[in-house]
Order: sequence, then structure tokens, then C-alpha cells
Amino acid sequence: METMYYVVDSIDGDYANLKRTDKEVDDLLLVARALLPEDIKVGTKLKYEMLQYEIIG
Repeated sequence: METMYYVVDSIDGDYANLKRTDKEVDDLLLVARALLPEDIKVGTKLKYEMLQYEIIG
């Protein structure tokens, strides 16, 4: 399974926009906040692996 890295670009209610940082991608990924760690805020770095998001760094 591929490991992907993101940074929280913005938060809009129950959703967060994630920007991929390990690969050049133009689009943001819209993810329900229920799938993300509780402590996220704009600028939080995340790792996505094994169907789970984890705060890093």
C-alpha cells in the first residue's frame, strides 16, 4: 500500500482540504474531518498509510 503525505490547506466545517506534499498534484483532496485526527488545524502535516491519517512532524 502506498504512503502519502499531506498538509491541511483549509478547514471548512466538517471537511478539510488537503494538499499533497510528496508528489506534484494540482488539486486539493476534500476529506471529512471524521476521518482525520481530532487535533488538526491549518498547516498540520499528515501521513496517510493503511487507510489511516496520522499527524507527523
